[in-house]
Amino acid sequence: MKRRSHIKTGMLAATAMAVAISTAHGADTLTIAGLGGKLQDDLTATLFAPAAEKAGVELRGQSHDGLAGVRVQVQSGSPGWDVAHLGAEDCAIGAGEGLFEPIDYQVVDADGIAESARGENWVGTNTYSVVLAWRTDKYGDNPPKDWKDFWDVEAFPGRRALSVYPQEMMEIALLGDGVAREDVYPLDTERSLAALEKIKPHIGVWWSSGAQSAQLIKDGEVDMEAIWGSRVAGVIADGAPVAFTYQDGVIGFGCVAVLKGSKNVEAAQKLIANIVSPEIQARIPTMMSYYGPANRKAFEVKEFPADVIAQSNASPENAGRQIVMQPNWWAEHNQDVREDYKNLMIE
Repeated sequence: MKRRSHIKTGMLAATAMAVAISTAHGADTLTIAGLGGKLQDDLTATLFAPAAEKAGVELRGQSHDGLAGVRVQVQSGSPGWDVAHLGAEDCAIGAGEGLFEPIDYQVVDADGIAESARGENWVGTNTYSVVLAWRTDKYGDNPPKDWKDFWDVEAFPGRRALSVYPQEMMEIALLGDGVAREDVYPLDTERSLAALEKIKPHIGVWWSSGAQSAQLIKDGEVDMEAIWGSRVAGVIADGAPVAFTYQDGVIGFGCVAVLKGSKNVEAAQKLIANIVSPEIQARIPTMMSYYGPANRKAFEVKEFPADVIAQSNASPENAGRQIVMQPNWWAEHNQDVREDYKNLMIE
């Protein structure tokens, strides 16, 4: 959870948050650092706090400014954080830089977590989706149905918005250019950038935060856009004439990793084991609407109402209509793609 109020925005300075979950006297104390804001509050209530209680540890929370903050902690030789919550591509990048301890998969049961949502040094905690949203007062009974319609400016005229971050935007550009979901990876970056060049004249705003993306569609400043599902859900709840679809959405992951040099590795492994357990993961669909569990077994240990299944981006029905981001691909190509994408936006 890349970046945000879902994973890329809402990032705060590395100051202590008012999070301290009391457990048995004398228990190990772990510090978990996340991206701050409502997302971290929700993750704490939904996953981190109950996992800490089950593991018998006391948990304290701090916020960070992304992977750069994690690097500083590790390079100090005595990190003040034990566990970091990041976007999965940042976990994959950090793992490649040697920032994290190995995940002990003898302790952490990853059965039910897709290989794309875990690595030797990190494991997924939750899912989010980038989706296509539109103004219903603009398109009425003939809304855009997928990214091919987003790219069809003649059939669907109007102002559009995309993110300043290449992750997810590069994927949807290929989908908009007619690439089948199963053929999106490995990304054809030249084709993706060419497709973005085609749509660029119709992009009214390149948004840089979840709050900005929500305000754009809510105020009618744009007619359709790529947006995080959790953000557009709030816009709809506020009564704005907006709808969205999971069709051809892009599923990404939040993740946790143990910082290299942590003095509490064993306790951190126990905490993570509980965070990703199906029983605790099953709290996500009801407590964090429009997010989903990283562990698909969460849908097997609990029966959910139909409206909850319809909202969850990771429910079997909704997940089957989307593609899954490949963090390891982004870890390998991130720097070059970011530069090319930045040049595309400013030229």
